[in-house]
Amino acid sequence: MSYSNILYSVENAICTITINRPDKLNALNKDTIAEVGQAIAAAQHDSAVKGIILTGAGQKAFIAGADISEFSSFNLAQGMELSAHGHHVFNSVENCPKPVIAAVNGFALGGGCELAMACHMRVAAENARFGQPEVKLGLIPGYGGTQRLPQLIGKSKAIELLMTADMLDAQEAYRLGLVNYVVPADQLMDKCREILQKIAVQAPVAIAEIVRTVNAHYDKTRDGFREEVERFGACFTTEDFKEGTDAFLNKRKAEFKGR
Repeated sequence: MSYSNILYSVENAICTITINRPDKLNALNKDTIAEVGQAIAAAQHDSAVKGIILTGAGQKAFIAGADISEFSSFNLAQGMELSAHGHHVFNSVENCPKPVIAAVNGFALGGGCELAMACHMRVAAENARFGQPEVKLGLIPGYGGTQRLPQLIGKSKAIELLMTADMLDAQEAYRLGLVNYVVPADQLMDKCREILQKIAVQAPVAIAEIVRTVNAHYDKTRDGFREEVERFGACFTTEDFKEGTDAFLNKRKAEFKGR
């Protein structure tokens, strides 16, 4: 599949998806969001891929927000359609059964911060900046920011940031729990690969079930505890479970097949 606004590559079982609009500070328009969804689906269904990194081209921005020129004249129906489209794609990132890490280089604002939050983990370069400035446009976040930001940093601080449009630097984002690690910019991708390599040797079925059951905790239509019981039991039917327990009991390295 060819893409116009992103770069897609696979190396050593890691798929890297790069938002490639550096002249626009990688701002998200509808086509770019659609391509992110297509790329996530491609990586999800590629058996050679064990993990995914999402990042932005250049050093200035991960994603500096949405492409405001695209929606400045939208009406109610068009605004709702835009938001629903973003929700669909960002939910596919959050629910991807393979680990997805945001490698945040530079600004992650508006939709960029929302996409980073949809990823399972976030690693920030020291120059990263996070924020939801939509209130300055007379808007609220439209791609899940009002839901995921409180989940990650707590209700009170999230409301403050949403109302003030204040930005967080990388260290403050780390202190609040918004990011997992802060590293020098030249170590950003290596840190993401290091994490994914640790995960790649674990049982793929169990990794997918962790994503599913943790996400269930935040889904008001699902009982996360009940779902954990069910999916925990389902793990016992897998070849990976049999391989993992046998390897542990026999003091050897497990060789998981993802079945």
